Amino acid sequence: LVPGLFIAQHAGGGKAEQIFLRGFDCDHGTDFASFVDGIPVNMISHAHGQGYADMHFVIPETVKELDVYKGPYYARFGDLATSGAGDFKTFNFLNQNTVKLEYGQFNTKRALLMLNLLDQKHLFSQYKENLYIAGEYRYTDAYFANPQHFWRYNIFSKYYGQLSEHTFLTLSASTFSSKWDASGQIPERAVEDGSIGKFGSEDPSEGGNTSRTNANAIFEYKPDDHTNFKNQVFYSRYDFNLFSDFTFFLIDPVHGDEINQIDHRNLFGYKSSYAKKDTIAGMQVSSEFAAGIRYDNANIALNHVELRQFLNSIAGGELNQLNTYAYIDENLNITPKFIVNPGVRFDVFNFDFRNSVNKDSSGKVSAARVSPKLNFIYNFNNNFQLYFRTGYGFHSNDARAVIINKVSNIDQNMIPRALGAEVGTTFKPFNKIMINVSLWSLSLENELVYAGDDGTVQSVGRTQREGVDLGIRYQIINHLYFDLDFNYNHGRLVNAPADSNKIPLAPIFTSVAGISYKAEKGFGGSFRYRYMSDRPANERNTLTAQGYYILDANLNYIVGKYQFGIAVENILNVYWKEAQFDTESRLKNESTPVDEIHYTPGTPRFIKGIITYNF
Repeated sequence: LVPGLFIAQHAGGGKAEQIFLRGFDCDHGTDFASFVDGIPVNMISHAHGQGYADMHFVIPETVKELDVYKGPYYARFGDLATSGAGDFKTFNFLNQNTVKLEYGQFNTKRALLMLNLLDQKHLFSQYKENLYIAGEYRYTDAYFANPQHFWRYNIFSKYYGQLSEHTFLTLSASTFSSKWDASGQIPERAVEDGSIGKFGSEDPSEGGNTSRTNANAIFEYKPDDHTNFKNQVFYSRYDFNLFSDFTFFLIDPVHGDEINQIDHRNLFGYKSSYAKKDTIAGMQVSSEFAAGIRYDNANIALNHVELRQFLNSIAGGELNQLNTYAYIDENLNITPKFIVNPGVRFDVFNFDFRNSVNKDSSGKVSAARVSPKLNFIYNFNNNFQLYFRTGYGFHSNDARAVIINKVSNIDQNMIPRALGAEVGTTFKPFNKIMINVSLWSLSLENELVYAGDDGTVQSVGRTQREGVDLGIRYQIINHLYFDLDFNYNHGRLVNAPADSNKIPLAPIFTSVAGISYKAEKGFGGSFRYRYMSDRPANERNTLTAQGYYILDANLNYIVGKYQFGIAVENILNVYWKEAQFDTESRLKNESTPVDEIHYTPGTPRFIKGIITYNF
């Protein structure tokens, strides 16, 4: 759905995906912020890495819309929203019940049930109300030589009601849990010499389990059509337990290098906002004022293990991190065609980490950040729009690194800025064709890159990126649609010499396209490709992360209340590398370490059947 956004799965179905957008390898969310009904998905100062964003608690069929904001131009988004942000909204009303069953290769199964619990009845009010529940169960062994035994269940329930003429209440609750075994990232040399197969593993004891439970309440008061007071409070209980092995016998030649990352967390949040539409001096003005807090309390640990059995503690402690924020966002219709959107955001961070392994690496520190924004939109007519956006954003650094640097008297930037600018146009050259073109630039004061994937971060200093996005949407005939996206990104380490200034794993050129036939009954389907080019795996470009080109398709048939479908991934059965890293490792039979690409093989040809019943 998001032009230029790619993901990669690299440690079993239960681990959060790696995210790529606008020349960023965002890892699991360091530079891309995600929200579901206002609840932040990203976990700051996470045991596995800064900004870890596990979206698996979301049932796809409950999502009504996804708004994506590229760049740091929007006052409503703060921490981690440098390359962009994604805002998911679930349905308030469920108009029909749904049962869906899926079955595919590799012992893949999924069942979904969505039920409207009120069905025109009233619970608290004489006005419109809706209450529904959705449940999902998924299982797969996946395509690896060592079965994943991956299972996951989700339960989500939501109430939306108009309590009076001017007041509205939204309550939702969800819980999810998953468990899996993983084949991990495999070294190229082990596959080439035949010691493991293309879908094999050096350490089959990798894997883990995770869960998250959310509670969310939103109260809105709308005294008139132009005013909205909103208060939101949310809570998440999060548990994470991951076993990983990236370097095998590099550090410990006897027991191996397997690690166990643990994160047990309570997340609290509150946001209050006031939105007003008015006319001032003949000019339409939309204003939003908001303030809120986010508080994380977590127990984090990094342990050395062998075959998932504890050996010794490497790091750990208690995290208490508070983010207090406020912002003002204005939309000024200077003329009916010209809109100016200024905004400013103010954030304060309080980092507090109590190290249980090394007491000397404990402490507290605070920092603040002001982020101004300014956007312009000019609509020449209904078929031609120009826009210019600019603004500051930021991502906070991991609290553990912040405290360690403070104790060591290391000068650091705890909340590195991102300065972005973009100029673009959206236009319709012909009827039923829409084209979007944008040129953008983004400078980041201090970038964090992959450093062993063990919860540690490596700063590579300032980076600079420029890029071009091109999107085409074309309705060929009734029900038949074509879409095409090209995204080119050029990024460099600013203070590095020319022979070692590449940004590791940063995407350079990506493209997706497809043709889709959509109808309310009868046949429908789509045929699509996705492409990512080769890219440097390290600063010196001595190793290359190989690109890929994958074709997918689906076909469905709707008759009455039933829908029958078949989906095919990787039609050509291409062997491709989904996630890739420059890693130094040593295998058990090796006397010296080797630096090369480690990777997770992507999905081979995969066929799945789907039956849906709506009632």
